Order: sequence, then structure tokens, then C-alpha cells
Amino acid sequence: MWRLLLPGLKVKRYLLVIALGFMGVGAAATRWVFGGRLDWRTDTVILVAGIVLVTFGTWGMAATITRLIGSDKWAGQIYSRRQLARGPKVVALGGGTGLPVVLRGLKHYTSNLTAVVTVADDGGSSGRLRGELGVLPPGDIRNCMVALADTEPLMEELFQHRFESGELQGHSFGNLFLAAMERTAGDFVTALRESSRVLAVRGTVLPATLDRVTLWAQLATGERIVGESNIGRSPAPIEKIGMDPSDATPLAEAISAILEADLVVLGPGSLYTSVIPNLLVRPIQDAVRGTKALRVYVANLMTQPGETTHFSVDDHLQALERQVGSGLVDVILMNNQPIDEDALRKYLREGAEPVLEVNTAARQPIVQAEPLIAVDGVIRHDPEKLARALLRLLVRFRPQWAQGRVVDGLWLDARLRQRRWGG
Repeated sequence: MWRLLLPGLKVKRYLLVIALGFMGVGAAATRWVFGGRLDWRTDTVILVAGIVLVTFGTWGMAATITRLIGSDKWAGQIYSRRQLARGPKVVALGGGTGLPVVLRGLKHYTSNLTAVVTVADDGGSSGRLRGELGVLPPGDIRNCMVALADTEPLMEELFQHRFESGELQGHSFGNLFLAAMERTAGDFVTALRESSRVLAVRGTVLPATLDRVTLWAQLATGERIVGESNIGRSPAPIEKIGMDPSDATPLAEAISAILEADLVVLGPGSLYTSVIPNLLVRPIQDAVRGTKALRVYVANLMTQPGETTHFSVDDHLQALERQVGSGLVDVILMNNQPIDEDALRKYLREGAEPVLEVNTAARQPIVQAEPLIAVDGVIRHDPEKLARALLRLLVRFRPQWAQGRVVDGLWLDARLRQRRWGG
């Protein structure tokens, strides 16, 4: 703090103004409480002058710090460190386009976020980099980092920029950056850590494993297909899915985060190629099974032709339990918001259908329905609605965590939940 008093910073003048302002407010307040020689008009003038000086000094101090740093983000950083650090410890597992939606919403309520991302992608830019350079597929990890970023929009656009011509056609800048950073840093975890600093990421992004893994699926026809991109276009129902090597080693940080979490989120995302692959890493599955956190599976809004054709919510759960066993999910969160008919017709033409619940009897896990759809002409989860729904579930089923907490202006005390959030 003493460095703020060095010459040339133009800070001392505002500190002096603030000090004089507080002296004026204190003097006026003291005379009003204990009495004094001055009349009330003079005391009022001193009080108002003190308030003006404090306000002016505070404004000048903030403006000076903003100019020195070159950004007004310093206030947001203080907020993140103080307010968001009190948020729940959340671990989200998945990949594809579903996991970033969860992260984008929850980052406004907590900075204690860990994303555990599948690394089985073998298509597109990620697949090319994986084959040519031997690096872990960076695409899903890049999307999660951008979703958690607290930086200028230009930096986010830069990481998502995809080249449209030349030898780099199809590659995104973020994928190339992560691949280059791994070569420079020496390992992928260090590359993620340094890249997270560049993007000012709120939370931590971790690969499910550092091993080079390949997905395979056994179809109902007896055919065996290999590769994540091929499984997503499965010509027949999937009976079993596996991973080579079957004994992939997870990061210790991922296991610790799951065991210490307040909330573990599975999905939304492709069931066989985003959600289940993380659980095929056996220590991760065991950690999810053994954690004391609330475990929520977020059901997809629409089926995926070739992978989950005609699947209901029950079908998703049964497929999950068939692959990795039961006891991994406490609550299923699904949508009950009506779907826009124009958007729905477009999806139906492509073979996708709304994911519906077919068994409404009392059951485990519990099924909770909420309005979760973004209103933008595309059928996808709204990050804000999804984040609030997850927090409501946390308060409902883990009230001991929520007592007396305030996250981003939302009072999370379970005793006031019904009044504030309607149950």
C-alpha cells in the first residue's frame, strides 16, 4: 500500500480529499450527537461538503486506477475474488457444445468451477492436430475456456476464429494456440494453466485424462465402430461403448475437485460421445459415485439422430446406467418449456425430436422439470436459466451449504427459498 504514496501516481491528492471529507462528516455528526457551538445550518453545510469530498475523491481514485491499469476490469476482479469465491464448488463433466453452456451460466455465481472435459474427439481441427502433432484434441477444451473467460470480447473472438482458406483451413486459432503452448510449456496441463491466464478464466479446465484415448461402440447389429466422430453417426442403436486404453489415468486435480464438490453436473451433451466418455475413466466414475456432492444429470432438449434416436429421458438414464452402472445421479434436470414450433419443425426435418419423460411414477433419481430453453430461434439451453435451476437444486437438496449465503445478489438461504424463487 505504501507504493500508492510514491510521486507521480496522482493518487495522494484523492486520498487527501477523501480524508478531508471523512473529517467533515465526522465533525458534523459529532456536533449533532454531542452538541457544539455551531448552529445546525453550519453543521449541515460541513456534512454536505464532507459527503461531496468523499464522493469526488472516490471517483477520482477509481478513475486514476483505471487509467494506470488501462482497463476498468480491476473492479470486476475484486468482485470475482471476494464475491464469487464464496460460491459453491461445482464440477461439470462433459464436452461438445453442452458443457460450455453450463460453464457460461455458472461463472456468474461462482469462481469455484472445474470443467472435466472429454479428450476422445477425433474429428475436425482437433482430430487433425491430434493425428499430425500427437497433442490432445483441444477443441472442446478451448470452448470451455472461452465460456469461462472474463476478458475482452475481442480475445474471445480471436480464440474462436476459424481459418477459411489455405493450409490452415478448418483450424481455429484457439486450437493452434493450445497446440503451440503445449510444445512451448512442455506439457498440456501447464499449457492450459498459462492459456487460462491469457483469457482470465474463472475456474479451472482439465482434461479427463492425458492419455491418448479412442472410443469404440458395439451396435445392436453386432457391428463395432471406432472413433468418436463415427459413433456420433451410428447407423444402428448402440449396445455398448468403451475406451482404449480401458485403464486411462485421470488427473489428480480432477479427482480431488469431484470429491470436494458441492455440486457435480453431468451434461447436457451427446450421451455416448460427451457425457459417458468421462465416466469410462474408472477413477473419475468412482469419484462421482463416492462424492458427497449433489449429482445432477442435465437432460438434452432434443435427441441426436444416429446416437439417441427416439430417446426419452428414461432412455438416456437407462443407457447411462447400462454403461457405467447405477447410483451416479441424484437428480435429473429436464426442460418443461414449450418449444417454438418453427424451430421444432426444422429439427424434426433433420430427424431430431424433443426429449420427453415417459415414466412419471415415483422413482429414483428424482426428475425436476424447469423452463430451460433460450429464446433465440435455436433449440438450446439458456445459460442463465440453467445456472439458476442448478442453484435451486443445490439449495433444495443441500440446504446446509446455502445457509446465509449471497451469490451475485441472490439470497440462497434455504428458509427464504420459496419466497425468493418460488420453491
